[in-house]
Amino acid sequence: MRSAPHVAVLSDDAELVRRALTRDDRAFRTIMERHNRRLYRIARSILRNDSEAEDAVQEAYVNAFTHLGGFRGDSTLATWLSRITMNEALGRLRRERPAMDLDTFEAQRTEAQIIKFPQTVTSDDPERTMAQREILQLVERATDKLPEIFRIVFMTRVIEGMSVEETAELLGLRPETVKTRLHRARRLVREELDKQIGPVLMDAFPFAGRRCERVTNAVLQRLIRPE
Repeated sequence: MRSAPHVAVLSDDAELVRRALTRDDRAFRTIMERHNRRLYRIARSILRNDSEAEDAVQEAYVNAFTHLGGFRGDSTLATWLSRITMNEALGRLRRERPAMDLDTFEAQRTEAQIIKFPQTVTSDDPERTMAQREILQLVERATDKLPEIFRIVFMTRVIEGMSVEETAELLGLRPETVKTRLHRARRLVREELDKQIGPVLMDAFPFAGRRCERVTNAVLQRLIRPE
């Protein structure tokens, strides 16, 4: 028996699909806004290239919207779109990317515009912002080095936050297999980070830039303050 939240999701999916089939632009935009991040991360986990992943997501949307009438609600719209995206990304690995003329490319961009993701690193401290970006890059590199069977599970479970059951359904695996691969992926990521983090730690807690200037000015003000 399906849980109430799951039934609610399927009902909402069905309404969005119904509106999209009438060429409701707002329905298309809502679908993309809800699923862009997940689909991008799935494609990125397979292709390990930002621009290729974005292209794959756009192509997956075109494919999905063209065949939207084939969505029967047997799974959630998120799972259905994820499978299409995963197949598109895997297909790109198995063939040379065909040449695409500019008109076709622009037409696809218009039909399936990628919604820009919000920046996750926000700070008015440039030193902290740089450190956060370096950490994110370390995690991305460690994830990219995972074997494919572990990398996809790691991305869907840890990065995207999908449940074991959702990941198992998406990848056609048993839940126990998902758990085993996730355990192995986490261990490999930790080992890779251990190898890279040593040199980075030498630059931890930087005392430069705005922080250095702020402290220096504060000390000077105290030294020159009249008695």
